[in-house]
Amino acid sequence: MGILSAHDFTVTARLDDAVVPAIRGLSFDLAPGKILGLVGESGAGKSMVGRAIAQLLPPGFAVTGGSLSFEGRDFLAMAPARRRALLGRAIAFIPQAPLSALNPVLTIGQQFDEHLARVGRRSRAQRRERALTMLAAAQLPNGATLLAQYPHQLSGGMCQRVLIAMAFASNPRLVIADEPTTALDVTMHPQIIRLIADMQKEHGTAVIFITHDLRLAAQICDDVVVMYAGRAVERGPAQSVLSAPAHPYTRCLQLANPSMTERRALYVIPDQMPSLRQLPRLSGCHFAPRCPVVIEDCRRSEPPNMKVASDHVVACIRAETTRQISAPSPSIIASAVVERPLLQVDGLEKRYAEGSRWFGGLRETVAVKSASFSIAENEFVALVGESGSGKSTIAKLLVGLEQPTSGRILVGGQDLTETSTQARALRIASLQMVFQDPQSALNPRRRLASIVTQAMEAGSRHATSNERQTRAQELLSEIGLPTDFTTRFPAQLSGGQRQRINIARALCSLPKVLVADEIVSGLDVSIQAQLLNLLVRLRSELGFAMLFISHDLSVVRHLCSRVLVMYRGEIVEQGPIETVFTDPQHPHTRALLSSVPPDEPAAAWPIFATP
Repeated sequence: MGILSAHDFTVTARLDDAVVPAIRGLSFDLAPGKILGLVGESGAGKSMVGRAIAQLLPPGFAVTGGSLSFEGRDFLAMAPARRRALLGRAIAFIPQAPLSALNPVLTIGQQFDEHLARVGRRSRAQRRERALTMLAAAQLPNGATLLAQYPHQLSGGMCQRVLIAMAFASNPRLVIADEPTTALDVTMHPQIIRLIADMQKEHGTAVIFITHDLRLAAQICDDVVVMYAGRAVERGPAQSVLSAPAHPYTRCLQLANPSMTERRALYVIPDQMPSLRQLPRLSGCHFAPRCPVVIEDCRRSEPPNMKVASDHVVACIRAETTRQISAPSPSIIASAVVERPLLQVDGLEKRYAEGSRWFGGLRETVAVKSASFSIAENEFVALVGESGSGKSTIAKLLVGLEQPTSGRILVGGQDLTETSTQARALRIASLQMVFQDPQSALNPRRRLASIVTQAMEAGSRHATSNERQTRAQELLSEIGLPTDFTTRFPAQLSGGQRQRINIARALCSLPKVLVADEIVSGLDVSIQAQLLNLLVRLRSELGFAMLFISHDLSVVRHLCSRVLVMYRGEIVEQGPIETVFTDPQHPHTRALLSSVPPDEPAAAWPIFATP
């Protein structure tokens, strides 16, 4: 008997007095001890499946069709009390954001105790013993100490391990893991994935693994369901589907993802996934407006599910042409070699004093230690490392948001760390920062024309309204947005469009160096491809250098010519991308590289190798 089975499962939403399908005709079977991956872009409906199972659908959303059975019983027809009794006991969840999922005012022990009491552990001593056992299984040492701590006293990785331990504490038959590694350091990904896989095998638990990472899905999942606009457009064995995708959407997602083994141009899927309000106006295949092999028949009627193999199903009448889809001609990421570097950093250090002189004494924390590197004209250099290694501190030091304790930052031979007016003006003209989160970096009350030309109102540079409007239109044209967007507000843009505005603002004064801090993290792979191709094009047109801070090594491999690896405030390794990634010398560099799933679905990932 299967653990979870869906047949023509449908969820609808009521919008503007109309009923719109949010999930349409979803069917799958999940057997005990197996992992089913749900993959696709944001808005595809992946998390909505988990919400429907948990009875946590947003207001206005409801299950209106099909069936969903748990261990042979109709899950939808169950009495609400009986269904709630299964949640947490037989069906457990691992949420995406660990810090927001745990109660900040309760200790880990109190939350564990509350959870185990709910699932039937009556003795407090038994609950504590079970909590300690599960924390040890989750590779969290000093469990007794940890139970007395609050969530804010733990790292993100530790909080995620606590949630995994809680999820498996009741020996559930089904676990739903919603992007369990997205909010974590790249070095934590293998540990969390290995932990879920080990505990899943030990308990024989079935898992629904929701992710946007196709390489990760190929490694951990037995079967995958590729979702687009609420429909499963392809499903089957993970390695078969991702080795030879039959649906154009799956193939386009693969080609939009940078490779760890080769530098190639990224395929950009045009436009974006239709919203729920747009769906009723679409006829035929909903992917047709973005599909590279579309024909007129695709727009007439919705494609039926067709078998590619006995266990591989695709909803496409053009499946035989999918293999013809290829990435454009390779982009060239040239190494900039000049006698004199554009930006030179020598012995840069940043120390912070913590504590009180009167209570416990002052403590000194070294955030950046003796960092030295250079960036040449038109060169893209990557800065990688785990959270807390000092990457963002270096970015702040470069653009003047923090002052160094010692060391020099030279542009054209002039030291920017000097307190002179001339040094400050040179820094403003030479270095600009592109922030990680465009939503918080852009003033929501300013129109885009005002935002992208902010540099033209700083200091003594008070440009006229006509000059700013003309420059705003030039910048929007350069970043690939319509010029009539100048009157819009940030809230009227998508996440990818807001990040383009963030880049345009930094380029307004034609700086020599951009400092980009995790500017593509959290974006869909299709939006990420658009931004990476945009940066390559802008560099060739405008000629600027960039320090690119990222935890995604495949993006770094694609975009940059050199890499700096940071560990505990120090740059422990640096050199050409090809050299460092092919023959890493420092243990931390090797750890970073081993945390990335291989490009080929059938290739072995070392984290699953038997120790």
